[in-house]
Amino acid sequence: QVQLVESGGGLVQAGNSLRLSCVASVRSFSRHGMGWFRQAPGKEREFVAGILWSTGDANYADSVKGRFPISGDNAKNTVYLQMNNMKPEDTAVYYCAAQRSIVILTTARAYDHWGQGTQVTVSS
Repeated sequence: QVQLVESGGGLVQAGNSLRLSCVASVRSFSRHGMGWFRQAPGKEREFVAGILWSTGDANYADSVKGRFPISGDNAKNTVYLQMNNMKPEDTAVYYCAAQRSIVILTTARAYDHWGQGTQVTVSS
């Protein structure tokens, strides 16, 4: 079983920044792509950002494009989501996920391993 552990969530004021980390087990690297998703109460889980380990290519949801760069550190088995200029609409539980495709996927059902999530709350 692939293990993914998120950290870095918390309470932040709008306009400030927060960085999320996702530490993956060694077996996680059999998955080519990593992604960040978020889910607010009563809403569907939505794609935030994705990255491919092999190339570093990234894809972003329109709502976070230009604000939330995703990056990976192969030596640390870690994927990051740098969240800048945060807005109250960013409030959600954020999940790290892994998938097997060699292209970036944006639907939650395509990802087969998930972390437990970390709460991010943005106050106005």
